Amino acid sequence: MEENVKIPEERIGALIGPNGSIKKKIEFQTKAKLEINSAEGDVLVTGEGEAFFRAHDIVKAIARGFSPKRAFTLLKDDYLLKIIDITEYTGKNGSTQKARKGRVIGKEGTAREEIEKKTHCLVSVYGKTVAIIGLADEIESAQESVQMLLSGAKHETMEAFLHGGRRERFEL
Repeated sequence: MEENVKIPEERIGALIGPNGSIKKKIEFQTKAKLEINSAEGDVLVTGEGEAFFRAHDIVKAIARGFSPKRAFTLLKDDYLLKIIDITEYTGKNGSTQKARKGRVIGKEGTAREEIEKKTHCLVSVYGKTVAIIGLADEIESAQESVQMLLSGAKHETMEAFLHGGRRERFEL
């Protein structure tokens, strides 16, 4: 199997790592092969079966702002990567996108930290996306919390949801 993954230019260094260490670790841990075109921001991931999918997701996680250390969580069994496109909630309006990103991050990172703490997931807000790494049964709560904030819900409403509140009490 092979697939090309687009990666932002400023994330290529994080993917390669010092002296190629991160690229080598991904290849060693997953038995997949990465061909990185730094000029174009293209990464060709080649591999077989589950190893291919893990390598693919690690590359995507690093591309979406996760540190390599956090992205390597995807090597563990049952961990998944979910990417939410902010433009689905904001359209093309740049100032609206920035405002919604800010809501997910929260003042001094408090909203993102709260989501991470309560759902045991990792959250990265980068570019026009929010990426989440977590166990299959926990990633859903993190995703719903992020979607609530992107849809305009109050932080208190999202926190109540994370503390066991009902979705029906969704407030804008």
